[in-house]
Amino acid sequence: MKMRLRNAVLFLSLPLLAACAATSPAAPAARAQTPADTTRKPVPASPTEDVAKYRPVFAAPAPAGPAAAGLPRPASPTAPTSRPAAIPPPTSHVTAQVEQRLRDQAFTNQNVKYASGFRVRAYLGLERDQVMNIRRQIISRYPDETDYITFKQPVYRLYVGDYLTKLDAARGLARVRQFVPRAELEPMQVLLNKVP
Repeated sequence: MKMRLRNAVLFLSLPLLAACAATSPAAPAARAQTPADTTRKPVPASPTEDVAKYRPVFAAPAPAGPAAAGLPRPASPTAPTSRPAAIPPPTSHVTAQVEQRLRDQAFTNQNVKYASGFRVRAYLGLERDQVMNIRRQIISRYPDETDYITFKQPVYRLYVGDYLTKLDAARGLARVRQFVPRAELEPMQVLLNKVP
């Protein structure tokens, strides 16, 4: 019964759709026949009005010294000069005051022990024996790497290395991943090596 009712409604609505399609305005049909122009129009590179009157005009610097006194001056300030301008002498000499401040800063930097950097987290888990086994593997292969084992009950963490840049840390991570595929980088305060 429901199927017959649905078919009857669809059959009766078919002539209404045909009537609507026949009485549509002509403009959309004409528009459908001509393809729309989708090409990008060129934009003028320079502004349409003249902005030269707003540009600043600077006078050419006067030549200095007795040898330059005999040179002819350009006719107008905007005319290009054929000779380059004289280079001024440098003024960034280290004075006694600057020297003292540099020494003070170097002395202050000697007392810095930590900096922001990265360490490789080689292990995070509950097994002490597994931490020590991974530590032995890494230290036997790379004896120069520093290792840090932290224990916050009940979790052991094994960190390897003190890296100041992420690039160095990524290299260390690649070395550690031979032993521990799940190793990750962690940003933290790292110890600075003070070896002269």
